[in-house]
Amino acid sequence: MGPHPAVAAIRLAVRRVLHDVLTEHTTQHADGGHDARPDAHPLVLVACSGGADSMALASALAFEARKLDVRAGGITVDHGLQAGSAQRAREVADRMTALGLDPVEAVTVTVGRDGGPEAAARDARYAALDAAAERHGATAILLGHTRDDQAETVLLGLARGSGIRSLSGMAAVSGTAGRYRRPFLELDRQTVRKACIAQELAVWDDPHNSDPAYTRSRLRHEGLPALEKALGKGVVEALARTAQLSRDDADALDSWAADAEASVRDDTGRLECAKLFGLPPAVRRRVLRRAVIAEGAPAGSLFARHIEEVDRLITGWRGQGAINLPGRVEARRQGGRLVIRQG
Repeated sequence: MGPHPAVAAIRLAVRRVLHDVLTEHTTQHADGGHDARPDAHPLVLVACSGGADSMALASALAFEARKLDVRAGGITVDHGLQAGSAQRAREVADRMTALGLDPVEAVTVTVGRDGGPEAAARDARYAALDAAAERHGATAILLGHTRDDQAETVLLGLARGSGIRSLSGMAAVSGTAGRYRRPFLELDRQTVRKACIAQELAVWDDPHNSDPAYTRSRLRHEGLPALEKALGKGVVEALARTAQLSRDDADALDSWAADAEASVRDDTGRLECAKLFGLPPAVRRRVLRRAVIAEGAPAGSLFARHIEEVDRLITGWRGQGAINLPGRVEARRQGGRLVIRQG
């Protein structure tokens, strides 16, 4: 008798990602890639909070890695935002070790205040995961985001009016050199939770996930159910499809903007306002966003309204002053050029 259908589904999703990692690893060696010995097996880490999604992911990684030439480890991040969080992080690390993952590490971070509590926690978490990957020489880090998380991300982007890139949600592969992989983006949260129950995995339900003080929590427990009540079942699946379609369009526009950027800079590398004005708005705003991020603005804190303000220096110039942006970056128009720098 085979595994429970939900368990089979999560294992298949992880197996596909591990095969991708192995193929890329082998190709890198064949091309004379650096930072790895010819006989080294790639290390794949799972980012595990102890919740159902990430515990299911940890269990599937541990199971599949044993059948492949992959080393599997785990990282849990203690944000220090709740009483007893350090003890809980140690417990999660112990659970990952019991699954057979190695290395396993619990990392404590300090959460700042930029962009609000959710964004600040996310920034601190990803910084810790990046550092852990470098420390352990990991090829990839698996994240437990599900199709439901994708739907929530699309709706949050829509509510912020952040444009097509936000509507494209989370990518299956992202980060430097494709470090982050999301095997569960085509699986719903219910399937993942069923897999935990079938395997009798102990999980921790973060109270922040049901706290109405947090926007995503309100969306999860109030917004999406209301949409399904009004529009019928299938809203989550439709939003996930919207994410993929939007991602295809956004990727094409980003590529266009990357090619166009060199053509709107002068010999010293400064952006020329007249040439920027001649670009289609969707391309011009992408060029502006790339330039602002290059000067130090955090991408996660940079919203459409920020770029629109900078864009008005090109399209609605009336002698206005500098635009203050996240990351202490400012943009101003000066002598027909757009000057972007940290102030």
